Amino acid sequence: MAGNWDESHEIGSQSDDSFQYEKLHIEPIYDAFICPLSKQVMTDPVTIENGQTFERAAIQNWFNECKESNRKLVCPMTLKELKTTDMNPSIALRNTIEEWSARNEAVQFDMARVSLNLSCPETDILRALRFVQRICQQSVSNKHIIRNSELIPMIVDMLKSSSRRVRCRTLKTLRVVVEDDDDNKEIMAEGDNVRTVVKFLSHEKSKEREDAVSLLFELSKLESLCDKIGSVNGAILMLVGMTSSKSENLLTVEMADKTLENLEKNENNVRQMAENGRLQPLLTLILEGSPETKLSMASYLGELALSNDVKVLVARTVGSSLINLMKSGNMESREAALKALNQVSSCDPSAKILVDEGILSPLVQHLFSGQNQLPMRLKEISATILANIVTSDCEFDSIPVGPNNQTFVSEYIIHNLLHLISNTGPAIEGKLLQVLVGLTSSPATLTGVVSAIKSSGAINGLVQFVEAPQQDLRLASIKLLQNLSPNMGQELASSLRGTAGQLSGLIKVIAENIASTEEQAAAVGILADLPEEDIGLTRQLLDEGAFEMMISRIRMIRQGEPRRSRFVTPYLEGLVGVLSRITFVLPNEPKAVSLCRDHDLTGLFTELLQQSGLDKVQMVSAYALENLSQESKNLTKLPEIPEPGFCGSIFPCFSTQPVMTGLCRVHRGSCSQRDTFCLLEGPALPRLVALLDHADVKVVEASLAALSTLLDDGVNIEGGVAVLCEVEGIKPVLDVLLEKQTENLGRRAVWVVERLLRTDDIAYEVSGDPNVSTALVDAFHNGDYSTRQIAERALRHIDKIPNFSEIFPNA
Repeated sequence: MAGNWDESHEIGSQSDDSFQYEKLHIEPIYDAFICPLSKQVMTDPVTIENGQTFERAAIQNWFNECKESNRKLVCPMTLKELKTTDMNPSIALRNTIEEWSARNEAVQFDMARVSLNLSCPETDILRALRFVQRICQQSVSNKHIIRNSELIPMIVDMLKSSSRRVRCRTLKTLRVVVEDDDDNKEIMAEGDNVRTVVKFLSHEKSKEREDAVSLLFELSKLESLCDKIGSVNGAILMLVGMTSSKSENLLTVEMADKTLENLEKNENNVRQMAENGRLQPLLTLILEGSPETKLSMASYLGELALSNDVKVLVARTVGSSLINLMKSGNMESREAALKALNQVSSCDPSAKILVDEGILSPLVQHLFSGQNQLPMRLKEISATILANIVTSDCEFDSIPVGPNNQTFVSEYIIHNLLHLISNTGPAIEGKLLQVLVGLTSSPATLTGVVSAIKSSGAINGLVQFVEAPQQDLRLASIKLLQNLSPNMGQELASSLRGTAGQLSGLIKVIAENIASTEEQAAAVGILADLPEEDIGLTRQLLDEGAFEMMISRIRMIRQGEPRRSRFVTPYLEGLVGVLSRITFVLPNEPKAVSLCRDHDLTGLFTELLQQSGLDKVQMVSAYALENLSQESKNLTKLPEIPEPGFCGSIFPCFSTQPVMTGLCRVHRGSCSQRDTFCLLEGPALPRLVALLDHADVKVVEASLAALSTLLDDGVNIEGGVAVLCEVEGIKPVLDVLLEKQTENLGRRAVWVVERLLRTDDIAYEVSGDPNVSTALVDAFHNGDYSTRQIAERALRHIDKIPNFSEIFPNA
């Protein structure tokens, strides 16, 4: 006979007291109850022809094996042959066993009730839990008994045990108790029990976590409990996290995923899933839900913060549905769709998908419709979506959007946008300006927008926004004007020089922060791109004190004073570009000369030549030095030669010329870096020579232009050549000629080399270099008229072309 009421030995050996306790209170199992084949208590005993009794399923299986293996049909106990497989039910024995089981289980129930107490030993609690688990697996009716005996709350209470083994066994037992039994699920979920189970999900890599997920999966099969599970703070978050975890075992991941699938029956749960990164259920409802559900889910989608990858997923999955919802006649649906599309359109790949789905035409219709058709707040959202979309890489110049298939950059569309900008509030004005910023940022659409703005005469209206008090609106307008300035420089300069004070506003923006901002970089970029030959604008900048402010800012950036930002480079490039304007008006503007002297701009631009990595700053600085150096011959102080005495005037042979020392070899006078802008008086020359080897051909061209001023008409060319020799500049110049990277650079190099070859020593040395000769011959054959003439003179210097003037002196 068996004495244990729990036949499992997982808990280890039991104490003698516990074993004796069981023997006293549990009716023993009689041998007649045990099937000889299965060794288990029989539930359906049958007798065969020789009077032996077996469990029906066990003896039937024996008979089948005999038949399949072609063995004689024998009794498994006596091994004597049987004539028939007939089985007769042992009703009396079955009734006896059932009565015994009922009595036995009643005692075990009582023992389980006593043992399901946190004050009991761990082994007793585990034994009770295994008993409950076993009987529930044996019969559905036993689950009713467990429920009616009010054992479920007692089992749940075991989750509070300090023993991890007890807690794990409790979760397993509860899963069996509630499986396929809705009433048990309801009782188990009463109070804070679901919250208690959810807490186990936070136990990383533990058996409790796995068992808790399995239990929640069973509970989630009952729709009425889905809301309760989802309402527990963190439940859906942790379940979603488990489905994407690479450290969970596959069974747990699958169980968490199935639990979430059950929880999708509740819309609040779907919203939570979307918020926590599981967006597909929400997208499915937008595609397949009722009109009310579609509206609800689209509204919530518009409130979510989405990563760029998710935006692309949303655009691909429901982009078309949202666009259709946006076109519906229901204003609430249109608003929900617009807000969702606003979220989704804010990254380039998803915006491009929406364009392919046909969003542009209805968006434009929304903007151009009357206010009675679409409220201004929704027009603002439409404008925001449009501003998002135009930053994507789409062919807007070929996409029809107007009523007569006009493209996005047609005069009709741009004129309407400009009209809206002039007749709406700051919020929508800023978004529409951003639309134009996006369109003018692409070379493909810039020309069309510029043409439309010119034909509408809208530049003055756009310039007015420079002084807008709203920072977003001001920034958008300044960025637009910066994009327009290379193509509408003269119109923009004329507008800024007007009486409305926009130039002052622009200067104020440039000067208002110590740190370099996007707005400042764009504002100074506008002025840097305006035509240098507009003397009126330069004089107005002088009068406004703008150049002094920019000099101060450049020096601050050089010293590293402002906090570094990603806009400091374009800001510095713009400052240097605007400052260089003053060097273009030196011959006609004494105030400009005074400012350059007072602030030693020759020294400042020389310093900026070393701004490594900022090619534009180096290029502009070199051109500024060219302008300053060209003015040196007008500013240098030529020495005063004393008049010869009486005898000297009558007899010149008795007169001696005074020896003048300390004069500039190039300008023949008294020079300095600060006062006459002389390049010889400072480190400018070696730095310019070094830049002749720069990777950017524009920097090379600017540096060569600055050096060529030492060889210009009106200066001592021999002195200039000598200075270039001293700074080892001859070979780099010849290398530029040989490389001939661009046509302009080639022309400039031929001009400089011809001047150098006027010195006999250099001409003699170069004449032996076939590469230089070849380069000059190529210029002589293929250059423009002026370059051919200069190349011809250069070839004469090295005797590659005869000098006919020496052969025929009267020619």
